[in-house]
Amino acid sequence: MKNEDLQNIINGLGENLEFSTEESEFLNVLVPKEQLHAVCSQLKSNPELKFDYAFCITGMDWGKELGVIYHLNSTELEHEIVVKVKTEDRENPTLDSVHDIWQTAEFHELEIYDFFGIKFNNHPKLRRLFLTPDWEGYPLRKDYVDEANMIIK
Repeated sequence: MKNEDLQNIINGLGENLEFSTEESEFLNVLVPKEQLHAVCSQLKSNPELKFDYAFCITGMDWGKELGVIYHLNSTELEHEIVVKVKTEDRENPTLDSVHDIWQTAEFHELEIYDFFGIKFNNHPKLRRLFLTPDWEGYPLRKDYVDEANMIIK
């Protein structure tokens, strides 16, 4: 299916969705955070879309906003899209979990929480995964300072 066809279908799944193909060959969809779970659920269940595989889920720090990028694939219909969601709340960044839609998201959300501090509503066991429980801060944020390993010149 062509990106234009995907966009026409996906546009009806939510309000204020933003589309772009400038960054990649795949259709990019920016979803308002309040609609993330509902739109993602429809991306998987819609018979014209069937995005059944979340093959890459990545945390991002865009400077002003934190967010997540979801690379989705339909193994049956053989098309892909990129879904992005952002939050401007750097002090308490919270997004809805999609682990109940794509099981692989459960692990990726743990990693994103650990390194970016984004909390996922309804995640079954949100916790530090790689870093120790007493670790302070989120090392993949652009504003993170590792004072223990600073080199003083």
